[in-house]
Amino acid sequence: MNNLNKDILLGIAIGDALGLPIQFLDREVVAKNPVTTMVGFRQFDVPAGTWSDDSSLSLCLAESLCNGYDLNDIANNFIKWMFEGYWTPFNKAFDIGKTTYFAIVNLRNGTSPHLAGMDRERDNGNGSLMRILPLVPYILKMEEEEKFKIIREVSSLTHRHPRSILACISLCEFAIQYIDSQSIEKAYQAMQQIILQLLKKEMFIEEDIPFKRLVGLSYEEFKNIELKDIRSTGYVIDTLEASLWCVFNTTNYKDAVLKAVNLGDDTDTVGAITGGLAGIIYGYDTIPPEWLEVLAKKDDIIELANRLDAVKR
Repeated sequence: MNNLNKDILLGIAIGDALGLPIQFLDREVVAKNPVTTMVGFRQFDVPAGTWSDDSSLSLCLAESLCNGYDLNDIANNFIKWMFEGYWTPFNKAFDIGKTTYFAIVNLRNGTSPHLAGMDRERDNGNGSLMRILPLVPYILKMEEEEKFKIIREVSSLTHRHPRSILACISLCEFAIQYIDSQSIEKAYQAMQQIILQLLKKEMFIEEDIPFKRLVGLSYEEFKNIELKDIRSTGYVIDTLEASLWCVFNTTNYKDAVLKAVNLGDDTDTVGAITGGLAGIIYGYDTIPPEWLEVLAKKDDIIELANRLDAVKR
C-alpha cells in the first residue's frame, strides 16, 4: 500500500514500453518473434524503454492529483502534453488516438471539460481506459457515488460515451477490490456485482451486450477463454477483457506484461493497463531491474510517485 503510486505508474510505463515497438502488428506476426525483454527499434525508431501516450496521459493525471482533484487542471495537463510535449519521453507527443486528439482540441478551444470528450458509439476506443488507473489511490476510500462521479469526469475529458465510462469504472473497481481483498478471483466477482448494478441505471442500460462476458462468466470461465477468443484491439471492451485475462492467467509481473504485449495489435495499451494491474498485484519491486534501468525518465516517474504518496488524503 505504501508504494501504490509507484506500483501503478512504473507498472503502466514498463508495460507500455514493452508493447510500443510492436504496436499494431498482427498476433501471428508477433508469435514468430515474440517479445521476451525490453527492446527498441522494431518498427518505431525509438530506444528501448520509450513509452507512449498511455503513460504520458497517466502521468499528466498523476501530476495533477498532487494538488488534489481539479478537472480543469487535468485538462490543462492534457493540452500541455499534446501541444508542448509535457510528460513525454523526448519532449514531443506522438501516437495520439483520434478521439483523444479531437477532445483535447476541444479543451484547448475552451469547451468545458465536462463536454469536451467524444460521445458517439464509434468513440469507444481505449484512450480513457489506458490512463485511468492513477486515480485508484485517490478514490480508494470514497463512497461509491463520489468515486463513480470522478471516474466518469476523468474519462469524459476525452471519452464520454457510457461504454467507455463503465469500462473505466470496471477497471478501477477491479483494482480497488483487489487492494481490499488481496484476491484476484474475489476482486473479479466484486467487480461483476458492481457492473451488474450499474447496468440497471439509465445511463448504462443499453450497455448489457458489450459487458456480457465480463458479467456473465465465472472467474474460471473467463480465465479459461481460449486465446483465439481474446481480442487485443483498440476497442475499449477488447482492451479491458484482454488485460484482465492476462492477469488471470499469470502469477507475476513479468509474465503478465509479456503475455499482454504478445497478444499483438494494440500492444502498448494492453501492455500498459496489464502493467498497471500487475504492478498493483505484485509490486513495482518485482519488475525486472534490467527493464527499469532503461525506462525513459525513470527517476522523474519515481519522483512523481513519491510526491503523490506524500499527499494527505
